[in-house]
Amino acid sequence: MFDAIVQGYLVAISLILAIGAQNAFVLRQGLRREHVLAVVATCALSDAVLIGVGVAGFGAASKIAPWLGEAMRWAGVAFLVVYGALRFKAALKGGEALRPTEAGAAPLGKVLATCLVLTWANPHVYLDTVVLLGSISAQYAPWQLAFGIAAACGSLTFFSALGFGARLLAPVFAKSRAWVWLEIGVGVTMWAIAAGLALGG
Repeated sequence: MFDAIVQGYLVAISLILAIGAQNAFVLRQGLRREHVLAVVATCALSDAVLIGVGVAGFGAASKIAPWLGEAMRWAGVAFLVVYGALRFKAALKGGEALRPTEAGAAPLGKVLATCLVLTWANPHVYLDTVVLLGSISAQYAPWQLAFGIAAACGSLTFFSALGFGARLLAPVFAKSRAWVWLEIGVGVTMWAIAAGLALGG
């Protein structure tokens, strides 16, 4: 069981460590100090649900409905393109509009809606959590549950560190130009992921 717990925790962190749409959004919210707890909780709970589905053995859903993966892929491409364009638009407005002390915080509902779409409309999330973690957990029978719980804890640890740790970079982002570059970086990341999804199919 100990091996299942350790591997579940480490594998989950390694899968979500790479920069992605969801991670970039959590980082941005952490830097702005806007609804960080709600965003971290939403990401962690979403991962926990998906990991649970994978560990429970529903990774075969794509075989039952092969069109589902393709539909999700193109929906994800469309959303990422639009979201990336919005980030470039924000960068063009200038740094002052991005300062959390000068611009009003975005409504919680809007922030959570964006967070949920970035999480659930991303095909990579299903590949990592449902398919990969689900299949790996089977190797630790009969301790799949321990593996899944540890993986969910790994996700919570990562998002907490990303969201709440972002404030350590606050001195850097006290300058408006840094916010402009952050928005550009996020926009480029979104479009790069969209291109990868579109060309990788």
